[in-house]
Amino acid sequence: MKKIIIITFLITIGFANYLQAQFTQVELFSGFDKTDFTLFSSYTINEGKTLSINTLAFFQKFKDEENQGFDEIGVQPTLFWNINKNIAIGPSLYYNSFAGYSERLSAKFTLKISRVLFVIIPTVAHSEQTDASYAEAFVQFQFNKSLSDKVSLWLNGQFLTIWDEFKTHSRSYQQLRIGVSLNRHQFGIGMDFDQYGPKPIEKSSFGVYYRKTL
Repeated sequence: MKKIIIITFLITIGFANYLQAQFTQVELFSGFDKTDFTLFSSYTINEGKTLSINTLAFFQKFKDEENQGFDEIGVQPTLFWNINKNIAIGPSLYYNSFAGYSERLSAKFTLKISRVLFVIIPTVAHSEQTDASYAEAFVQFQFNKSLSDKVSLWLNGQFLTIWDEFKTHSRSYQQLRIGVSLNRHQFGIGMDFDQYGPKPIEKSSFGVYYRKTL
């Protein structure tokens, strides 16, 4: 099963690169407790740019053997209909090594003002593994400030929470990054906070990250 998951993950990365996505971002985070690799791509598929495909793929591996049960891989392509520059809606198919496959419907609200980006994505979904519905909310923010022509300061945050049957906590995380960008290479320090299950098991990791927008 792990080999199938890894192959799917690599195919997704190759698929995104083959289509020459208009926006592709990769991030590697490595801390004392775990390592994360995340890829996100977005590209339009029609001339009017009203339809776009967003692809998210990630891999999380804990270093201590006792925590390796929390190792996680996810792959999610989403087809968005861009109603306007701030609002989009669309379906997706998501695979997660914990929760299996699920069909999802998401709305995306984007606010970009100068050097601030704020994104909210609420989702309703149906899990094939549990044959039940669940709700998810994802929030992302970015802030950058130029220090010179080639150097800028960056603050990034991502927050996720998932509730099975809309009432029981399943999974949450908070990811914080602060760093500098030099010639479009971004690096700095970060903190990850993870919560699992209805009575949340909490994990945290401090480390360094590298992010590149292609």
